[in-house]
Amino acid sequence: LPAGGVSLRLCSTRVPLEGINKPVIDRIIRVDHAGEYGANRIYAGQMAVLGRSSVGPIIQQMWNQEKDHLKKFNELMVAYRVRPTVLLPFWNVAGFVLGAGSALLGKKGAMACTVAIEESISDHYNSQIRTLLEEDPEKYKELLQIIKQFRDDEREHHDIGLEHDAEAAPAYSVLKTAIQLGCKAAIFLSERI
Repeated sequence: LPAGGVSLRLCSTRVPLEGINKPVIDRIIRVDHAGEYGANRIYAGQMAVLGRSSVGPIIQQMWNQEKDHLKKFNELMVAYRVRPTVLLPFWNVAGFVLGAGSALLGKKGAMACTVAIEESISDHYNSQIRTLLEEDPEKYKELLQIIKQFRDDEREHHDIGLEHDAEAAPAYSVLKTAIQLGCKAAIFLSERI
């Protein structure tokens, strides 16, 4: 006991887990953490290739928001006691390769990747919002607020990609479809593994 005989208790960052649908919350936080981690790696790959180009500051601005998203999901992982996906080492490499590879196609290729990813993630966040609203909007108010804000950020990134000629990338529709299929597979796996 410290001086004075009063015990000190450190403040907990954990959320009371009574009454929450733990499997649903675990799945949501795990996959969103993995997605934000992957997004950070994609932007890191794009910056490695295009960081000193005219589009570098735009990519950096989007990456900075993704860093904030990842930081928040790191906090939520602890607060809700959720384990990360075991696939993080794979997403580390795959995200960077996707980012660098799309950037090697030039600015338009990088922006096409951004549009494809952010459209998929925005749709995914909308699905999670519907799930939480069906569960209990009041109980999950904070999580809903976070996911809505991040969805809006992802929509903004999507629109930035379109404004910067994403649709003029070589084989845009093929590239977009391939990236979105990969994104759906990553979501499916990260929710479960």
